[in-house]
Amino acid sequence: MRARRTFSKEFKAETVALVDTQGLSINQVAKDMGLTWSQVDKWVKQAAADRGDNPSMLTTTEKDELRELRKKVRMLTMEREILKKATAFFAKESD
Repeated sequence: MRARRTFSKEFKAETVALVDTQGLSINQVAKDMGLTWSQVDKWVKQAAADRGDNPSMLTTTEKDELRELRKKVRMLTMEREILKKATAFFAKESD
C-alpha cells in the first residue's frame, strides 16, 4: 500500500491557479503535476467554495470549525459519562 502524500497550501493554490487562471483542464494539470484527477478536482471545488462561488459547500474555515466542535462534543460526552458513573458510585457509598 502506498503512503498517503500530503501537499502544502501553496502547492494546492498553485495547482488550482493553473486551472482557474490559465484555463488548463483538470485532466491536463493532474497529469502534468503527477496527481489524480479527483485530487485536483477536489482542490478546485474547495477553492471555489472558499471564494464564495459555491455556497452549497463548506469553506475551509467552516470545515476546521466543524472538526473542532465535533472534537469538543466527543470530549464533553466522555466527561459527562464519567460524571454519571462517579455520581452513581458516590450515591451507592452514601447508602
